[in-house]
Amino acid sequence: MELKHLRAFVALAEELHFGRAAQRLCIVQPALSMQIKALEEELEVRLFERDRHNVALSDTGRLFLPEARATLHQAKRAEQTARLSARGEIGVLRIAFVSSVLPKLLPDLIRSMHARYPLITLELKDLPTPDQIAALHDNKLDFGLLRMPVSGSGLETRIVLEESFVVAVPEDHALAAKPLIHPTDLSGSPAFVLSRRYAPGFYDEMLVALTQRGAVLDIAQELGEFPTMLALVAAGLGIGVIPAAAALALPPKVVARPLDLPDHRTGIGLAYTRLDSPAKRALFEVMEHCASDAREK
Repeated sequence: MELKHLRAFVALAEELHFGRAAQRLCIVQPALSMQIKALEEELEVRLFERDRHNVALSDTGRLFLPEARATLHQAKRAEQTARLSARGEIGVLRIAFVSSVLPKLLPDLIRSMHARYPLITLELKDLPTPDQIAALHDNKLDFGLLRMPVSGSGLETRIVLEESFVVAVPEDHALAAKPLIHPTDLSGSPAFVLSRRYAPGFYDEMLVALTQRGAVLDIAQELGEFPTMLALVAAGLGIGVIPAAAALALPPKVVARPLDLPDHRTGIGLAYTRLDSPAKRALFEVMEHCASDAREK
């Protein structure tokens, strides 16, 4: 059954006049008659009752008309989907992220993607860096927003956010009075840090940077999430060494002070295995704009 035959049938069913239907389809009347005859022969039914002066739908034709319209509508939808997909304007992208991107970078990305590509669906997962790396290699993710560095991961990465470090302290803690905290000021206070299991490169580089600046860190506990860490700080159980973006959502009675590590910043990278589809390339381009805007601000 050819789509052109269905179009001919629908046009004639709506016009009930061969001349007007042929004109609507931009074909000659004999061609329309041949298409209707071919469709009836293929279906082995009579779709129209006609004589020299009148054309009317048969009982079978009346039942067939809504099905023909639905088939043509679905065919048009399939054609549009294919064209949109080829232009990277429709699809599903699976993205994992770490918590530092939640306050600003991830919302910016989602808003920009929705504005430019409303038919691309983003499936979001909160995953630590090692799990993101494994999922990317297993083709369970398209992109990861993960903590750098990830050397030896076999992934393509692009830095999209760089953060300085801050110290989260209870508002009545002695360090809260300092406008800038030196690493040596951390000695003597139980400290919470992000667990090495969740971001090994981040963990190792942070401790090296602190040690080089004379810090003796009393690690009370290594945790998997910054919100958990900040809740413990709010309870007065210690201080937290965190990236600056994690301090954009502090709980009550917790303040953040800059940590004097001028030569050390931590990075968030956009990681992927390959940009092998128009939708992936579209997100990559939007992420570049979001990252550029964040750097300028």
